[in-house]
Amino acid sequence: MGKRVRPRRGTMQVWPRKRAKRSYAFIRSWNKSNAFKIFGFAGYKVGMIRLLAKDNSNHITKGMQIVYPATVIECPHLKPISIRYYQRDSDPFSQAARVIGEERLDNPHKELSRKIDIQKKKSKENKIADYDYVMLQVYTQPPFKKKPEIFEIKIAKDFVEEAKKLKEIKLSDVFKEGQLVDIHAVTKGKGFQGAVKRFGVSIRSHKAEKTKRGVASLGAWHTRQMWTVPYAGTMGYHQRTEYNKLILKIGNKPTEVNPKAGFKHYGNVKSDYLIVKGSIAGASKRVITLLHAIRPTKKMIQTPEVKKILN
Repeated sequence: MGKRVRPRRGTMQVWPRKRAKRSYAFIRSWNKSNAFKIFGFAGYKVGMIRLLAKDNSNHITKGMQIVYPATVIECPHLKPISIRYYQRDSDPFSQAARVIGEERLDNPHKELSRKIDIQKKKSKENKIADYDYVMLQVYTQPPFKKKPEIFEIKIAKDFVEEAKKLKEIKLSDVFKEGQLVDIHAVTKGKGFQGAVKRFGVSIRSHKAEKTKRGVASLGAWHTRQMWTVPYAGTMGYHQRTEYNKLILKIGNKPTEVNPKAGFKHYGNVKSDYLIVKGSIAGASKRVITLLHAIRPTKKMIQTPEVKKILN
């Protein structure tokens, strides 16, 4: 009789399963192309809707009107704080980098003082020549709270002089419809969960010893317990990345997307918004970081033609 083969119980694909340090993502790698000036943007997750769109692909549904699930992300303008110059470590196998210089752009607005202590005087400009990449420190303008989020986005080296004159960054300056983006977000927190929900192990027979919703073996008697054993523990609130999400629509008229009673747990969209095909990670009102696709698919992408938003 042949050997029975099946996947192991409890995936070890993502480990360790620990909570994120903050509610918005920390970006570790950026697109290395020279075709972009600003490499990312950020918004707030609103909720999901349905779109009635014409299928322009070469599938069996070509030319038909199909209902697509989509997610709305509100993207108020970003405001710059400073430009930071980074230099990588001399070790070729290390990804570490350090800040070798920073230029404060303009006196920050009062909403930033709710988050951090700011200096009103503009810092002196020092000419920095030997640097590897440049980051623009920005902050958001949340439509539903007072304290903004502060983070960095990568900019091109030849865009530094233009970046010094920026007052605001609009969504339309970074992305366009029909483009592929990578979504970086922190997932919903699930609290303390058992091994069945946390790792997907099989539920044991009702005649099993001690418990049904647990693993059958915790390991050998005379050795320490291995980290690969799927135990119960905290689940959710993890930083995750979704690659190659399609932008279906970029709009600046909130009335087109707002339902009559507003979005559940969010309210109404009040500024520029972005509609992405499918679902994305995170709870409502959570910061979603969007980047230019770091590994875009080579297949030809035919963007559906949006006919109507079904609220």
